[in-house]
Amino acid sequence: EDLSTRLRRQIVGQQDALDAILPYVELFEAGLSPEGRPVGVFLLLGPTGTGKTRTVEALAEALHGSEKSVLRIDCGEFQLDHEVAKLIGAPPGYLGHRETQPMISQHKLNSVTSERSSISLVLLDEVEKAAPSLARILLGVLDKASLKLGDNTTVNFERSMIFMTSNLGAREMMAELRDRFGLGAMTDGPVPAKKLVAIGRRALQKRFSPEFVNRIDETITYQPLASDAMARILDLQLERLERHLLQRLGTSSFGLQLTGDAREFLLARGTSPAYGARELKRVLHRHLIQPLARLVLERAVPAGSIVRVGRRGEGLWFQAQ
Repeated sequence: EDLSTRLRRQIVGQQDALDAILPYVELFEAGLSPEGRPVGVFLLLGPTGTGKTRTVEALAEALHGSEKSVLRIDCGEFQLDHEVAKLIGAPPGYLGHRETQPMISQHKLNSVTSERSSISLVLLDEVEKAAPSLARILLGVLDKASLKLGDNTTVNFERSMIFMTSNLGAREMMAELRDRFGLGAMTDGPVPAKKLVAIGRRALQKRFSPEFVNRIDETITYQPLASDAMARILDLQLERLERHLLQRLGTSSFGLQLTGDAREFLLARGTSPAYGARELKRVLHRHLIQPLARLVLERAVPAGSIVRVGRRGEGLWFQAQ
């Protein structure tokens, strides 16, 4: 399977995002990426729970075999200017120079590559939360693919794809959807994509300087997920769970079979217009994985059996067959 096929199976309801990102991977693999710049710089906007971070994880899994092969920086940890220094380390002559290890280094960048691909993925999560000094530091990275650390060494980003996620304009986007269609239609009615893009761009221009915005290759606005997309995400989560069971339990593993009522129960509690599919993992853990763990401990599930799952009142029932 090619990269596009694998990603389109994992990322649901956001085809425009994949159409924007994949050409940059192809340019790099063909050896035609511009010199002296990162492979690609992307800003991912949109409501929470629509798959922004998941896109980067899925790309890491497709390129390197593991969704953890990402150099991830939580920008919420750098809301003050002096905290941003932790990213590059204190320069010589400053207190803590030798004790401060930079969070970004060439070694860490190289550690998230693999034999499959030499592209390193950098994720700056919720970039709008960081102090303004972070944007100034990033200017050189986004423009010349170079970052000078506190010890005067340089990190090269020419083989890196840089992703920044942000909730800028997300509240206004959800308000626009409610005003147009009503809360019940937010995930099923036609989405005014151009309107959402315009809201995101206005919020971006208010928060960041023009020179920063102009260094971004693609600004991608994620759309709210429709109900069929939510159902597909549940299918993907269940497939991942079965693979996890097989990996952990080996020959003692078992399969799962959910009734329609059980699926509706999980979707009703794990998805919503306001939070997308963000809560689905937590709901699966509480209502499905924890009860399965008790059954395994009680040796109530024979190896190779199928555990049928249905709904009973405000919970689920389990029966090994």
